[in-house]
Amino acid sequence: MKYLAVSSVLVAGLLAAEPRVTYLKDVAPILNKAGCTSGPCHGAAKGKNGFKLSLRGYDPQFDYEALLYDLSGRRFNRAEPGKSLMLAKPTQEIPHGGGLRFETSTTYYKTIFNWIAQGVPFGDPAKDKVATLAVEPTDIAMAKPGEKLALKVTATYPDGTTREVTREATIESNTPDVARVDAANATVAGERMGEATLLLRYEGKYATIPVAVLNPKPGFVWKPLAQHNYIDQLIDAKLQKMKVQPSGLVDDAAFLRRVSLDLTGQLPAPEEVRAFLVDVTPNKLKRSKMIDKLMAKPAFVDQWTMKWSDLLQSSRKFLGEKGTYGFREWIRESLAANKPYDAWVRELITSSGSSYESPEANYYRTTRDAKATMEKTTQVFMGTRMVCAQCHDHPFEKWTQNQYFEMSAFFSGVGVRPGYEVGEEIIYNQRADFEMKHPKDGRVMAPKYLVASAGAPPLPAYDFDARKRREAFANWLTSRENPMFAKSAANRVWSYFLGRGIIDPVDDIRASNPPVNAALLDALTKDFVAHNFDLRYLMRTIVNSRAYQASITTNEWNATDVTNFSHAMPRRLGAESLMDAVAQATGARPNFPEVPDDTAATQLPDPHVGKEGFLDLFGRPTRETACECERRTELSLPQALNLVNGATISDAVADPKGRVARLVLSGRPDAAVVEELYLASLSRLPSKAEAESGLAYLAGGPRAGRAQDLLWALLNSKAFLYSW
Repeated sequence: MKYLAVSSVLVAGLLAAEPRVTYLKDVAPILNKAGCTSGPCHGAAKGKNGFKLSLRGYDPQFDYEALLYDLSGRRFNRAEPGKSLMLAKPTQEIPHGGGLRFETSTTYYKTIFNWIAQGVPFGDPAKDKVATLAVEPTDIAMAKPGEKLALKVTATYPDGTTREVTREATIESNTPDVARVDAANATVAGERMGEATLLLRYEGKYATIPVAVLNPKPGFVWKPLAQHNYIDQLIDAKLQKMKVQPSGLVDDAAFLRRVSLDLTGQLPAPEEVRAFLVDVTPNKLKRSKMIDKLMAKPAFVDQWTMKWSDLLQSSRKFLGEKGTYGFREWIRESLAANKPYDAWVRELITSSGSSYESPEANYYRTTRDAKATMEKTTQVFMGTRMVCAQCHDHPFEKWTQNQYFEMSAFFSGVGVRPGYEVGEEIIYNQRADFEMKHPKDGRVMAPKYLVASAGAPPLPAYDFDARKRREAFANWLTSRENPMFAKSAANRVWSYFLGRGIIDPVDDIRASNPPVNAALLDALTKDFVAHNFDLRYLMRTIVNSRAYQASITTNEWNATDVTNFSHAMPRRLGAESLMDAVAQATGARPNFPEVPDDTAATQLPDPHVGKEGFLDLFGRPTRETACECERRTELSLPQALNLVNGATISDAVADPKGRVARLVLSGRPDAAVVEELYLASLSRLPSKAEAESGLAYLAGGPRAGRAQDLLWALLNSKAFLYSW
């Protein structure tokens, strides 16, 4: 056979004295780079063609043993290494379903040959596993698209030795249309203006490189704008570096509509708009006072109760009707009292007892399993998705499968049993037989914090009781020194007001998804902690910034910016706010079953009320998961058809007790009717052209019908459907 001839020729040269070769340090990186451990190949869940390796080589011990013992060890021929299947297949000396992975003339072939000749040693994890990974350059700024730069990756081992591993490292761009990676040559090229992040991965270690491709257009001159607080200072510093000029402030009417919807989920009343527009108080102070006024409204509490009820999955599907109302009321009371964020999260994590008497204990009824509880807790309160680490080490982050089960062990002692009333359940701490075991070998997994942080409670032996486990976890999670808790909260709250997180998605914080402005996120986090985890303070700081109050109108330098908060982005109203806005504009409340007639959509207890109606069509979360992605804010064809032809808007506009009917019966002049309809729907006065057009339309036919048509048209406009 051909491969026997090749082996005969090469063996004399390759068996000469060679440096020590081990699986850990030398061979595993080759298998990973060659794609042998990838998902489409032997790293698949069930392997390929009867042979399985761990995905991306996350478990080198498992892979080594699979290679060593599968097929009774026939993958190696220690006497004649060149005849080994492990060399013959990837070089296509014999048929291989995976195709050619490397040639016989490559260093990869020589390394594996020498490893087999040396007796296939596994290596010493204390010496041969990578300790750290360094990259060059650490930050890339290209003056214009089309520039190209070489990359270098260096691994450092526990004994201090280093090795360049650029060729074996995996290098990817999170935005290839901005920064394109040529993996074969380890270079990155700027494709267009914008920002990207390069993720470099080698043997379980990760590094990132931020890439900025600047605008090559000449003539940029930074024009400083007023800075309301440190948020604007840090955003401006990034924008100036990126040659992006921020937009100025939005006008008063648009600001009032935007901040009212964001803080309370409600439109400002026409009389509020009029009063705000004629107020001659200096602009910054006037807006700050309005922010405080809005945050003092009951609607503010309703809005944020709804948001946290979404995340905490307050739904009768899991909790029953009484449990849902009780849990929602606990959330509402905590927010109304402005209870510090760390305090009420700690109450959730350590809760136990009756789901009726201790409503916060309902937190555990939605998941009912230690692993699911851990996944939800880390996603909501740490912004980290651990689910990928259940079956294997996380493919894009440093979290391991062992850490997944160590974190789950904090919740393995939580028990749920029936209570004494119908629908009641008791959350309790189990006393025995609740240890978390690793699915691979059955070993007991002791609870262990995901990351070490100063001040974290020391963990005793693994057999300490279930109550103490949760208490230790809660104290670690909510600690001021926890690097993830306050940061994820600050990032999440920021996204509610600016339309995207500083890290986005907000519940997928990882090394390969870095912040677009790390200094800003760090400052927000530090400020949030310094003010004792005060959510209202955090919100007030954000909405008082110039960045939040920026206009949607762009200039020649920021027209393409969608990530650096240089101008406002249009955001479609959420389902509940949209329905409430229709009700406010038309003066006709929707008829929800099971709740009082004056109940707003933002006050509904759970998605069961009004199910499969307008709210669900427009993206109301089902509360099946704790993911922000459940809320959908895109505009679709079915939604457009519903707005145009559906009963929700048409019935509200024509309501005999609604706004149009009251205006017509009041005898007010047409000009006043047009003005009122604009104020009630778009929260602004009509322009001169709009007023003239409205007056002409009302004069052209039956007044009531024409007024209804005008309001219907306003409710179907983008100006109504979006927050600008």
